[in-house]
Amino acid sequence: MKNNLTIAIVPARGGSKRLPSKNTIIVGGLPLLVHSILYAQAQPEIDAVYVSTNDAHIKKIALDYGALVIDRPDSLSGDFEPTLSALQHVLETIKDSVEDIVLLQPTNPLRPKTLFKEAFTIFKAQDLNSLFTVSRNHDKLGVIKNNVFLPFNYKPGQRSQDLEPLYYENGLLYITKASAIRAGHILTADAFPLEVTHPFAEIDIDTQEDLNYAEYLFDRFSLGE
Repeated sequence: MKNNLTIAIVPARGGSKRLPSKNTIIVGGLPLLVHSILYAQAQPEIDAVYVSTNDAHIKKIALDYGALVIDRPDSLSGDFEPTLSALQHVLETIKDSVEDIVLLQPTNPLRPKTLFKEAFTIFKAQDLNSLFTVSRNHDKLGVIKNNVFLPFNYKPGQRSQDLEPLYYENGLLYITKASAIRAGHILTADAFPLEVTHPFAEIDIDTQEDLNYAEYLFDRFSLGE
């Protein structure tokens, strides 16, 4: 048994409805989930890369690219099953002693090369329980009630540059202590928000339009722009 490991987990179930076979769709010449596998494998701080799946085709792809595979039971593979349960199942299944978990969602295939090193350095230096990536939202937001638009984060006439900063969880990267995962938290109450301004933070593939934009960014940055 190995002790105090840092492992990456890529949760990739089959059965996507909005974008069928989403996790195996080709993006930039590779199946979608493979981008996350290769990203994790390129990080020397990560000791092992696991793919959690209930799908035989996804399993084969993951094994072909050198990942370890955890067979996820159907009871943990439903449309409304939280990612947390997949992470907990991995911890329950493997025999090694895990200290930290890096969650890489396959729907966020493009990540800045230096992002993980920056995040993991902060995570360790500050002895954090969890860390996640965020991006700033610059929109004027509001809600509609009874056909009336009610501003949420601004006053009518206020300039966009004067808005109080709001941020959203962009899904690029999560790092969490295994003890927190076991206790039922991917993000703990004291989770550290790491701001990412790179265009890759805008990608979260759920629709064909998202896929098209991911292809555009992949081509753009492959050409060195």
